[in-house]
Amino acid sequence: MKDTPLTLAGRTYESRLLVGTGKYRDLEETRLAIEASGAEIVTVAVRRTNLGQNPGEPNLLDVISPERYTILPNTAGCYDAVEAVRTCRLARELLDGHNLVKLEVLADQKTLFPNVIETLKAAETLVADGFDVMVYTSDDPIVARQLEAIGCIAVMPLAGLIGSGLGICNPYNLRIILEEAKVPVLVDAGVGTASDATIAMELGCAAVLMNSAIAHAREPVLMAEAMKHAIVAGRLAYLAGRMPRKLYATASSPLDGLVT
Repeated sequence: MKDTPLTLAGRTYESRLLVGTGKYRDLEETRLAIEASGAEIVTVAVRRTNLGQNPGEPNLLDVISPERYTILPNTAGCYDAVEAVRTCRLARELLDGHNLVKLEVLADQKTLFPNVIETLKAAETLVADGFDVMVYTSDDPIVARQLEAIGCIAVMPLAGLIGSGLGICNPYNLRIILEEAKVPVLVDAGVGTASDATIAMELGCAAVLMNSAIAHAREPVLMAEAMKHAIVAGRLAYLAGRMPRKLYATASSPLDGLVT
């Protein structure tokens, strides 16, 4: 199978790994891990990160340059549509008219599960306002279909709860979403280690977004590099097509013509 590039909002990317910027020890570790990941898209929680709205404080953009990376502002920490829309509009102002955003509207602080009703409301408003919306959602195929119909440019179902590291908890729902979607599908949340990222890519996901799996590793920079290779391996395996599963063994070499 011939590969096609990852395209978002009219721009193509070589890396299919998107990374976050939270939970690192300091900005220097953030910089080193993101460099090691090979990611070209970096997501930033506008409500928790200084992008210039707090003069005199360390600015993340000093180490994650918009000239090198595509900055993907997200609405982490928002619990209703009004908050999420306001946050996206603030991000557009801070980033000089930047329209690409990651929408996430959370239901509660314990699970960080998406509030689907508020997410749909916010998506409708943001799309109508000219934003290119990548949207964090549940792994419900019907909701994914609705978000695509609204006009979101990418659907990002969770693989597991945010920060849980549980891996791909429900591959069957992801497969249904992937079969139906006409926009890129990215796994967002739940990845804990490199094999989780590989499985997501082998299922056919266009990309994977992660933060905790790298930032909470014992060696974040090393894990970032591992994730870079895991994404590539998973994509190549998806394109190659795995062998069929069989109940019994099949000899690796032909049985005909054996020396007796």
